[in-house]
Amino acid sequence: MSQRLEISIADQSLTLFEGPDTLAQYKVSTALNGPGEQNNSGCTPRGAHYIRAKIGAGLPVNSVFVARRPTGEIFSPQLAEQFPHRDWILTRILWLCGREPGRNRLGGVDSMRRYIYIHGTPDSEPMGVPRSHGCIRMRNQDILELFDKIAVGTAVDILE
Repeated sequence: MSQRLEISIADQSLTLFEGPDTLAQYKVSTALNGPGEQNNSGCTPRGAHYIRAKIGAGLPVNSVFVARRPTGEIFSPQLAEQFPHRDWILTRILWLCGREPGRNRLGGVDSMRRYIYIHGTPDSEPMGVPRSHGCIRMRNQDILELFDKIAVGTAVDILE
């Protein structure tokens, strides 16, 4: 049976399904600016997507990424103090690609070109409330678990 992810912006949750069965459910944090697809909107895109790439396999928990590359840093409260304005992308990245041309793919609404990810975030950040810059944030332990359960190509539906 095929797996799929469903992200509910309203519930701030991510559910992993295999066929009709729920395998796991996690609290997440989507965009502070709400749902939307436009470039530079800071919104979480809706609609049908898939996992385009899995990034960070084998790296330590709290590994810091910039432009999808590990920096060699490990997140800590001291590092957060040193860089107070960084949007922390930690531990693992699941890079999303839209499946719906004109809605979340191509032109000014392309989720992949907007660098929309499911990724880890500092444990100090709240889950269950919108706070991201467009991505779907997860607890580091949750993204580790999810990362190991799914494959590139897994369907992702983002619902309002």
